[in-house]
Parts: sequence; C-alpha cells; structure tokens
Amino acid sequence: MKPHHGDKPNNAAPTNAHAEPRNAKSGSEETKHISKNDRTSTVPSKRKATTKDEPSKAPRRSARGTQQPSIDPVKMLQFLVSPASTDLCRPKDEIEDLKTRGSHIKTYSSSTFTPFEELICAVILSRPISHALGLRSIRTIFNDPWKFNTPKSLREAGPDGRRKALDEARTQHRQKTADELGLLVNVLEDKLGDNEDDVAMARVRRDCDYDAEKVGKPILVVVLDEVSLLNSPKELNIIKTSVKGMGKTGIDIFRRRIQGVWPECYPFIDQKTSASLEMFGLPTEAKDLESFIERHWKELQVEGIEAKYEKDEKRKAFVRLLEHAVGAHLEGNVDAIKAEAA
Repeated sequence: MKPHHGDKPNNAAPTNAHAEPRNAKSGSEETKHISKNDRTSTVPSKRKATTKDEPSKAPRRSARGTQQPSIDPVKMLQFLVSPASTDLCRPKDEIEDLKTRGSHIKTYSSSTFTPFEELICAVILSRPISHALGLRSIRTIFNDPWKFNTPKSLREAGPDGRRKALDEARTQHRQKTADELGLLVNVLEDKLGDNEDDVAMARVRRDCDYDAEKVGKPILVVVLDEVSLLNSPKELNIIKTSVKGMGKTGIDIFRRRIQGVWPECYPFIDQKTSASLEMFGLPTEAKDLESFIERHWKELQVEGIEAKYEKDEKRKAFVRLLEHAVGAHLEGNVDAIKAEAA
C-alpha cells in the first residue's frame, strides 16, 4: 500500500547491492575436468585443507533471508513523537532551507497552522506530486515574499501572483493549483468563513453547530476507495463538496491534521498513514493508538507543541506522531528511524 501526499515517495527503493551472484565460475566448483578426452576423470579443486586447530568458516548467507530485529513499540513511540525525529521526517531541501533562512520560517513539518492554512496544504498535497515538491510549495507560498496565509492575501495576489509563487517553488501542476487556490478564496467567503480575514473558518463550524461534539466520536467509512462521510463531521462534507480538487486524498490529509484543532475529528487515522505506522510497529487503529499514547504519556517528550490544556496537547502529539510516521516513510528514512529508536 503506498503512502500519501498525492502521494509519491521522494526516493525509490534501493536495490540490494549485497545479493549473491547468480552463477559462480569454475574456480568455485567442487571438481575440475582433466581433459576433453577423459570426461569421467576428475580431481578435487584446490582448496586449503582445514586443520583441527583451525576452525572452519561459517557458510555465507544472503542478507535477504536474515530476520530483522524486533521493534520496541514504546521506544518507537518515544522517538517518533519527540522533536529529535523531525529532521528524518522532512525533505533534505527543507532542512537546508531552515539553515539558510532561519528556524522562524513556516514549514509543514514543524509549524502550527491555522485551519485555513491546513486547507491550502490539503489542496496542494492532494496533487500527484512528490512529498518534497509539496512541502517546498507550502514553504514558498507561506513565507516571504508571498505570505499567502489569509484569504485576503490570496485574493490580492491575483492569478498572476499565485502562479508566480508556484513558479518560484519549481513544482508541478502550477496553473491548476494556482486556479484552485483562487477558487478557494471564493469558497471561504461564501461558505466557510465570515470574511476574507477569517482563517479559523468559523462560519462552517458555527453553521454545522460543531456537529460531532453532540453525536460523539465520528467515524470515516471508506467504500470502494471512495469517501463516505457517514456519521463524520458535517464540516468535512461541506469542504469536500465545495472545494475544487478536494477528493478522498485531500480530505484524509486535512482531517489527519485538523484533528489537533477540531476535537470532533479525533481520533482519526487514514489508510495510508496506517500503513506507515505498521512499518514502525505501532498500533494502526485510531482508538488503539490513542490509548497507547495515553498509557505512555508521562514518558513522552512533546516540546514545541502549542496547547493550553493537556487534552489538547495529547491530540496534537497524536497528529505529530502521524505526520512523522508518514514523512519518514515518504522520505525513505524508515530504517534510519528504526536505528535511532533502538
């Protein structure tokens, strides 16, 4: 099962450079023929005899058949949710960007975003582009000189400004994405927000009467790889049907992130993130992972999470864990994470 953001891993799987050669030459054969005329006469090949004082060497074995060491899920949880794992979960060019421009810049991997910014991210990352290109696009449009952080800033940029920002990001599907960002402004003003400065999307929350807070924990039903928003927050249904380009992948990305801010969307794990968690030996069901974090909460390092209450901090730690698992998977750093967590 492939992970997401549209969703392409940044690196292809490496070939096995340590595999045994398929055919050995005659030097490794047990016997050698003496001549063409005497095909039945053979002599032993030249090999050093093993003396009783000299232990024989163990036979060579292919690395492919060796059993991988087991993963300690508690250690994995502790490492993945900690800030120490962040750089293994982000693209290399983002690390370089932080060194060059400073740690103050907004990044998808480690910054706190408003609901409107999360919606923009979901639109961008639902495109069929690599993880690195998607995150570079987000860094470009959310920071100087563009700062498309509000509906007003997107509107004022106009079609040319939105396209130029994506050109600077050197991403793909630039015109289509620029058009969708322009349409997003109209949708926010018409259905999602109160005005062009409303980054909390307060209108859709109010109109839905904070739906799932009344009906209990929501669920997302997936049927034939399509999203059925049965018993899930009405807000997601409105977003899916109103925002151009927001299909199953986009809704999964948005809900995975927004659950840190909107309690009624918690706990949620999409199918592709579940596959990433499985690679790290962690629970793949939302309720199971929530309980696992709760049991080991006092053992976790959650520096950098902005939350007023502990319950909010736990939700945001849940989101950080999901994002780190997906990011490490997409960047091809699964083995590196396992080594660091051991």
